[in-house]
Amino acid sequence: METALAKTPKKRQVVFLTILLLLWEAGSEAIRYSIPEETETGYLVANLAKDLGLRVGELATRGARIHHRGNKELLQLDAESGNLILKKKPDREVLCGATEPCILHFQLILENPVQFFQTDLQLTDINDHSPEFPHREMPLKIQESVQPGTVFPLKAAQDPDIGSNAVQNYTVNPNLHFHVVTHSRADGRKYPELVLDRALDREEQPELTLTLTAVDGGSPPKSGTTTVRIEVVDINDNAPQFVQSLYEVQIPENSPLDALVLTVTARDLDAGIHGNVAYSLFQGGEVSQPFVIDQVTGEIRLKGALNFEATTYYTMEIVAADNGGLSGKCSVAIQVLDVNDNAPKLTISSLTSSIPENVPEAVAAVFSVSDPDSGDNGRMVCSIQNDLPFLLKPTFENYYTLVTEGPLDRENRAEYNITITVTDLGTPRLTTQHTITVQVSDVNDNAPAFTQSSYTLFVEENNSPALHIGTISATDSDSGSNAHITYSLLPTHDPQLDLSSLISINADNGQLFALRALDYEALKTFEFRVGATDQGSPALSSQALVRVQVLDANDNAPFVLYPLQNASAPFTELLPRAAEPGYLVTKVVAVDRDSGQNAWLSFQLLKSTEPGLFSVWTHNGEVRTSRLLSERDVPKHRLLLLVKDNGDPPRSASVTLHVLVVDGFPQPYLPLPEVAHDPAQDEDALTLYLVIALASVSSLFLSSVLLFVGVRLCRRTRATSLGGCSVTEGHFPGQLVDVSSTGTLSQGYQYEVCLTGDSGTTDFKFFNPIIPSGLFQDP
Repeated sequence: METALAKTPKKRQVVFLTILLLLWEAGSEAIRYSIPEETETGYLVANLAKDLGLRVGELATRGARIHHRGNKELLQLDAESGNLILKKKPDREVLCGATEPCILHFQLILENPVQFFQTDLQLTDINDHSPEFPHREMPLKIQESVQPGTVFPLKAAQDPDIGSNAVQNYTVNPNLHFHVVTHSRADGRKYPELVLDRALDREEQPELTLTLTAVDGGSPPKSGTTTVRIEVVDINDNAPQFVQSLYEVQIPENSPLDALVLTVTARDLDAGIHGNVAYSLFQGGEVSQPFVIDQVTGEIRLKGALNFEATTYYTMEIVAADNGGLSGKCSVAIQVLDVNDNAPKLTISSLTSSIPENVPEAVAAVFSVSDPDSGDNGRMVCSIQNDLPFLLKPTFENYYTLVTEGPLDRENRAEYNITITVTDLGTPRLTTQHTITVQVSDVNDNAPAFTQSSYTLFVEENNSPALHIGTISATDSDSGSNAHITYSLLPTHDPQLDLSSLISINADNGQLFALRALDYEALKTFEFRVGATDQGSPALSSQALVRVQVLDANDNAPFVLYPLQNASAPFTELLPRAAEPGYLVTKVVAVDRDSGQNAWLSFQLLKSTEPGLFSVWTHNGEVRTSRLLSERDVPKHRLLLLVKDNGDPPRSASVTLHVLVVDGFPQPYLPLPEVAHDPAQDEDALTLYLVIALASVSSLFLSSVLLFVGVRLCRRTRATSLGGCSVTEGHFPGQLVDVSSTGTLSQGYQYEVCLTGDSGTTDFKFFNPIIPSGLFQDP
């Protein structure tokens, strides 16, 4: 059966040592004290701390306490002094009955660390009970023909005391016919027998009254009496005789009431009424027996419930008496057989409701198991569920500790319901279960984890201060303060980035705020790291990268590079009267510091002195003639152009052009007549003109260097020629940058235009640009 139980799935079983081994171990390690019964409450039994070799106060610091078996709470431990004090007055007869010696077992349990000590208290008997007969009067019938020396059994007196304090002797008051002889049973108890000294004569004395006295061996001795009333009857010379002098029988403790135990038989050789036998039950060993006998048939039946754990053996005497007063005696020994009628009992001595998750082999509970049955019925197997990280360890005698198999993980499982199962090995097997709940307390073993390894936030420039631009988030699988997260900005390694003036973070919820307005043209993007730290001890932290991209807003209007609008004198372009339609008068050059479509520029002719004479190309700003000039056209023209970006809302700038129509313009500067006008060629020419225009205006990159030389040369030329050279001067920004390189120019430029008079012919001249290649691109 043990093998079958060990093979049960999902069970981890610990088998008890045998009862004899446990008793031997307990006896070899026990500390035994002895006191008389009926000792008054408060009696100092001993000093446990001194006997165990412990320091004063160590019992208190280690959580010492006394565990009593069977709720016999006789002792009380003063943990501070180590004194073992009697809690209540003990009665040996109540606690042990006839058991000798009377030893009560106690356990001293130290919880920190767990340690056990066996303590035995022996109660010595005192003479506190007097002998007592079952009845005040004992009737006895004796035939007159009985010969001297005949023995008559008498009922024994009962004394709960033991040893020398029990009944030691029986006496009878002095008389002429009888004396009493005291005998001992196998269990040491004394019983009396009445011996006839002198023949009786019914005619002389039909009835005798004797006083039977039972005396114990106490100091002083105590006694009890009963009256033996003897009736002398007529002659009957044969006494009943039992078939057996000793009957032995076994009976299970769970036998039903009125069950037949056995049948005794006695024969009487006399005839008639002197041969009729009547059976009666004499008390033996106990004041009351759970048996009854049929006086006619001799059947002994059960009249009360048996309990193997209370009494395992009964001894009694059966008397068979005939009507003439003669009797015979036999002994009956009844052994009570144990059945598995007691389920195992589990007692929790110490229970820990919460265990830290990182502690190996932490003690969750200390408990003991017991079963009052005997043999296999009292042997027990203790187990818990197989899928739990806990172990049962036998410690001392029938004590177990429930410990963790290894460090626990609260994040994986925060609570365990552990069912302790105790099963005996009897037939049928009885089981007791007890469920305890163990909480796993948290330790800070998990760092905060961000929901993303990096965050990208978009902020439109010119934002309002303290603008919420986004939120970062981290989680911590721990609990309590170990999971409370604080966010912070980490120092940046970029010395040019003053992060504290740009960004702030809410330490509680991870919300990010822009502290001031951002400028796309100054700072397009920047990165920084954010830390998340819990409040555990020690604190754990993690980092995440945050990238902020500034979005461009249309906050810059187009800026006209050429022709300059802030010059002191208006700038005049020269147009030969013989110019063909499509003649390039000039090119308006403008840039926009914005990016994307906010920097896409378009040109529009708003107003002209001569409508229909001039047109402007929308994408490149080239101003061309739309038709041939006639004699009726005025010589001076004023054009108003609008430069507009593609933002929302759009921004714009106006350009004013002055055009002077001249005759006799030098021929080399006139364009060759075109045979036919092809729209496809216009598109190609548009691209070519744009490249030429961008290359030309790039010469402004060096204009600051060439300006002084050009002025000097112009003045020398003016002294030797009919005409003059005018240099258009004006202040240009040092750096005009198209951040996304989508404007019409990407550097600063300056134009120089010279006008000479030679036979009425004017020259329009662009100086070649002096810029490195790759600084501009097609619009």
